[in-house]
Amino acid sequence: MQLELLNDQGQGASKLDVPETVFGREYNEDLVHQIVVAYQANARQGTRAQKDREQVRHSTKKPFKQKGTGNARAGMTSSPLWRGGGRIFPNLPDENFSQKINKKMYRAGMSAILSQLAREGRLAVVDSLKLESPKTKVLADKFKAMNLQSVMVIADEVDENLYLASRNLVNVLVVEPRYADPVSLVRFKKVLVTKGAIDKLKEMFA
Repeated sequence: MQLELLNDQGQGASKLDVPETVFGREYNEDLVHQIVVAYQANARQGTRAQKDREQVRHSTKKPFKQKGTGNARAGMTSSPLWRGGGRIFPNLPDENFSQKINKKMYRAGMSAILSQLAREGRLAVVDSLKLESPKTKVLADKFKAMNLQSVMVIADEVDENLYLASRNLVNVLVVEPRYADPVSLVRFKKVLVTKGAIDKLKEMFA
C-alpha cells in the first residue's frame, strides 16, 4: 500500500510504501467503538461522592408515632425514601470505571482507524518535522503553508523545540507513536506521520 508523501507546501510530492497490516486493514466499526469507549472510561476519575443513610445529617428520633397518623411507618429521617435522606447505592470516590481491552484487540482497532484515515485521505506522511528554535509562530506558519487547521502529528521523536512550539497551538497535537490514542486519531481532521514513525507504528500494531 502507498501513502501520500507531502512536501513543505502540503502537496503530494510522491508516494511512500507502507505496510498493509497497519494501513490496509478492513474497518471494524464495533471494535473501534469498543476501544474508544474503553480509552475514555480508563481516563475517567472517580470524583463523585454521595452520602448513604448513615452519613447524612439526621436525627435518630422517630419522626411521628407508629400508629394513628395515616402515614407509612418511619423510624428516622435518614431513610432513602425521605427528602434529604441517604442514597441506597451512593457513588463513591474510589469507584473504578476502567475497562479491559486485550492487546490483540487494541492493535487491531488502532490499525483499523489508521487504515480508515488512509482511505479517507486524512492520513499523510512527511519526511520529518524539525524546528531550529522553540517558536510557536514558526510551526504555525508551517502548518498554515500546508493548509492544515486541525492536525495530529505522530513523530518518531518529539524534541524540546517541537514540544514547546506546539503546546500552545489550538487543534494541534504532536506525539510520539507510543502516545497515539484512538480518541485523538478520530478527532483530528488530518494526521501526519513522519517517515521514522512508520516503522514504529508497524512494530506496535502489525
